[in-house]
Amino acid sequence: MLCLSGCGKLTSTDDTTSSNNTSKSSKNFQVTGQNDDSQYQGVVEDGKYKTSKSRGVGLSQNTDNLLNLKSFESGMLDISKTQFSPKKYIFQEGQVLSKATVLDWLGRKSKDNPTGLNPEDNGQLDADKRNPMYVQQIEEQDYMKEENGKLVLAGMTIGIGVNRKDYYQKEQYGATFTTDISKDEMIKQGKIAAQKVLERLRKMNKVGNIPIVIAMFEQAPNDSLVGGSFYAYTVSENGSTQIEDWTNTDITSCVFPVTDGKTVPNDNDATSFDGFKSKIENFFPNLAGVTAQAQYKNKKLQGLNVNITTQFYSETEITSFTQYVAQAAKTYLPSGVEVDILVKGSDGTVQSFLARSPDDSDYYTHVFSSY
Repeated sequence: MLCLSGCGKLTSTDDTTSSNNTSKSSKNFQVTGQNDDSQYQGVVEDGKYKTSKSRGVGLSQNTDNLLNLKSFESGMLDISKTQFSPKKYIFQEGQVLSKATVLDWLGRKSKDNPTGLNPEDNGQLDADKRNPMYVQQIEEQDYMKEENGKLVLAGMTIGIGVNRKDYYQKEQYGATFTTDISKDEMIKQGKIAAQKVLERLRKMNKVGNIPIVIAMFEQAPNDSLVGGSFYAYTVSENGSTQIEDWTNTDITSCVFPVTDGKTVPNDNDATSFDGFKSKIENFFPNLAGVTAQAQYKNKKLQGLNVNITTQFYSETEITSFTQYVAQAAKTYLPSGVEVDILVKGSDGTVQSFLARSPDDSDYYTHVFSSY
């Protein structure tokens, strides 16, 4: 989910407006929240949040694994913060690329669609002979600055999601087949697409010579319990149309408990989660599953999203369970990282929520009740 600074009411960025509304703001825009070192303010237009011009395209491309979409958007924000400080820039959903443009770019190149970033259809249906779809999703994020009371485009981040597995059907409504794409080929095709996107952006009047960050995202398979992750990004400045080099992110996502001989960057984290899982399963037998999504950067754990599915029906059971989970999490789960724990019923209903920030030792807990 996009994590903007939105805890407060909508506010003008002008400080001259008095409490009795006798003076008028000299600025013609509003933003969400207040200036913050870690989160962006978002743009409000006519009292409404300003949505992306290509809104919905990313979602339509990721219906089989919505975790990809969440990882994609949050990861773009994290990379953007390395180039566009939340203290100096205001976030705006993409306004340069239209929905039609993004759809054309995500399509195959053809006589009718010369701008398609994916290769032409060679007519082959066998997995190892057909031309796969390499580019899966594209998203734009704009970063604004104020000039003379107006917001102007001062930076842009473009996320490009590429496939390791391309799912396709030989006939409409038929069985789904898969073309596997090697890591090297994925990276190669991603670089080709990024170069084309940069050249096209520079030709657009709204873009000009602003800094452009292009971030490359590896899509997770449809059956993955975690979303994909960004593996590299580049920064184009001073109106450059050529990509000179790439910065590797070394970001890895994985699932706990670890199964099927898979490895994680730190075995101690996996062992800690196993201890946590065993502790709460032994105390409360009515559990349908306990899993976690973990993210690493440079082999260091960044955070955990824990999902617990229960078969509880009594609110007292849920309350007691939540209290016990908070104790077990404090004892067993790694410290110094952000942890979110979601407790859901077997029907998907959220029953309680627990959270801990990297600087805290105790967990905030909340049980959802009915009135």
